[in-house]
Amino acid sequence: MTSATPSATPSKDTKTDAAPTASALTDAQRDELDTAIGALQTGASIWSALTLAQRVTLLRAVRTGVAATSEDWAETAAASKGLDGRHPLRGEEWLSGPYSVLGALDAYIETLSRLANGTNPLEGVTIDRAPGGRTRVHAFPLTGIDRFLLSGFSGEVWLTPGTTTNRARAAAGLAQRTPNASGGVGLVLGAGNITSIPVLDVLYELLAHNRTVLLKVNPTQDALVPVYKRAFAALIEPGILRIVRGGPAVGAYLTRHPDIAHVHITGSAATFDAIVWGASTSPEAPGESPEERRRENRPLLEKPITAELGGVSPIIVIPGEWSAADLTYQAEHVATMRLQNCGRNCIAGQVVILSEDWEQADQFRAELRRAYATAPERPIWYPGSPSRMKAATDDYPDALVLGDRVLVEIGEADDPEALETTEYFAPVLGVVTVPGTGQAFLDAAVAHANEALQGTLGANIIIDPATERSLGSGFERAIADLRYGSIAINGWTAFGFITPTMTWGAYPGGTIADVGSGIGVVHNALLLDDVERSVIRGPFRPFPRWMPDPRRPSRATILPKPPWFVSSRTGAEVSEGLTRFRANGGVAGLVKTLLRALRA
Repeated sequence: MTSATPSATPSKDTKTDAAPTASALTDAQRDELDTAIGALQTGASIWSALTLAQRVTLLRAVRTGVAATSEDWAETAAASKGLDGRHPLRGEEWLSGPYSVLGALDAYIETLSRLANGTNPLEGVTIDRAPGGRTRVHAFPLTGIDRFLLSGFSGEVWLTPGTTTNRARAAAGLAQRTPNASGGVGLVLGAGNITSIPVLDVLYELLAHNRTVLLKVNPTQDALVPVYKRAFAALIEPGILRIVRGGPAVGAYLTRHPDIAHVHITGSAATFDAIVWGASTSPEAPGESPEERRRENRPLLEKPITAELGGVSPIIVIPGEWSAADLTYQAEHVATMRLQNCGRNCIAGQVVILSEDWEQADQFRAELRRAYATAPERPIWYPGSPSRMKAATDDYPDALVLGDRVLVEIGEADDPEALETTEYFAPVLGVVTVPGTGQAFLDAAVAHANEALQGTLGANIIIDPATERSLGSGFERAIADLRYGSIAINGWTAFGFITPTMTWGAYPGGTIADVGSGIGVVHNALLLDDVERSVIRGPFRPFPRWMPDPRRPSRATILPKPPWFVSSRTGAEVSEGLTRFRANGGVAGLVKTLLRALRA
């Protein structure tokens, strides 16, 4: 392939000019926004007066609303992305929408119920030590139904070095330990790609920080606003939540509003910088450039801001002795990491790191090409996606273009810089190599991911159990060396996203001057402080191939193929069934769903 310098790739946000456009609003629009903020200030007093038990009751009412709207939610989301009622990938909108929110509400209700009863949120939760003397909270699974339905998967939250177990227990609960202390009114600038993200961010602002919330929905999610308002009516009625539509002019006005105490954004670094430092034509600071303000540490935004901004996520494939079935399954796994939601995920895997010395590398490449090419086609729905894909093919003219997706395999003469530093936010997958096998390869791949790839949001590792055992403590040390906020071992980091007791956010260290993949965490239903990262672990082999075999051991799981795989034949039906079970229970429906899962 031809080497290339990174092209000018559009931001993953539909707009990036948030700072300079507030003056475009009419007086009536400003009055409407001011009224919403005033209602939230009143709502902040109401929220602060509620006991923990009353908050639990309120969250249960929200859960009832989300359960009642789950079908409308999923179908509206699917339609907005061009997926009709027969499309095999429509199940993505069930799992990434109402399923995720219902799970979060259940977990928050459990945490607040414990606090209301005088019980620590970490009571009965296993806590031990991770490498580097870190405290590690085994945060998933915590319920019997999760242990059964998601058998083989587990999750840990690693706290920052020096955080003791006693400190972790004492801090668990965050703002719900002082429920009467108001955090004021927070602004959430909602994501445009996944329908659960805006409302999950709302819940975290409310529960982790005691802030009532103004949610500005991304224009790509406008069709969901009526659904959101019905689902969250229990928070809207007392003035705890307000939802508004609008583009960059609305965002600009709200971020500068004196009665907004805090801003949270899920989006791109370009939009974050426009909010914090302004744009070249910002009316707030005429004649000054953003670069000058950044150099002199004079941000235009004079209030705290947190953010989740994505990045270029690695998929490290550790060489081992794999069966033909292993090669096929894991190739489909990798294809899913890129193609789910048509690649419009901040956590989508983008760069596969292979060993150039792996004897099975060519076989895996062939399986990956097949899996990537044969996954179901879907509409390219997100604004700007065609230009992002064109940027990739401009960077790499010899890339394999497969209609709605691009595969870039970096050769010896190619420059991987564009692939490794541009978050394409589109169905673009690349493959690079580093030398070595065993521990030498793992250490080299970790160093490559840390040093060459842009961002620190999430990293994925695929390793067979025999190889993992052979590495011993060196494997866990390498995990500790990975500087990412979410790490998935034989899983995809998106599993951590939909698991509410895990944390979601960049590796610590982002600042307003150098934000990277973001600042702070969300989700975190145990309300832990001092979070460094989350680590999920999954089964290398599905049911029934994990069955006890001394030559090929693996974690036990009931799933022949997870429903989120783009290659799952019954993924849509199973995702819908699991969401309906989460919403309403019902053993008969669950049994039918599991039978469908066996035909995946």
